[in-house]
Amino acid sequence: MKSFKYTTFGTCSRQITFEVDEENKIHSVRFLGGCAGNTQGVSRLCEGRDIDEVHDIVKGVLCRNGTSCPDQLSKAIEAYKAENNK
Repeated sequence: MKSFKYTTFGTCSRQITFEVDEENKIHSVRFLGGCAGNTQGVSRLCEGRDIDEVHDIVKGVLCRNGTSCPDQLSKAIEAYKAENNK
């Protein structure tokens, strides 16, 4: 399993961490900071899903500053994929 850490921007959360298994499934999504109920809900909904599916679902969800914690997760997935050539 590969671990990944992403520093967010424009949101109350400051960082997102997650793991990706050999089948491209996302696990252990954790937000540092942010609204606890929202970030825990997003984390639970992501668990075990394909990262491309999660990306497509959360990309473009807006809150303030033209982004949101879910949208930042999509940015984190994009950064993960760029770093791992996926």
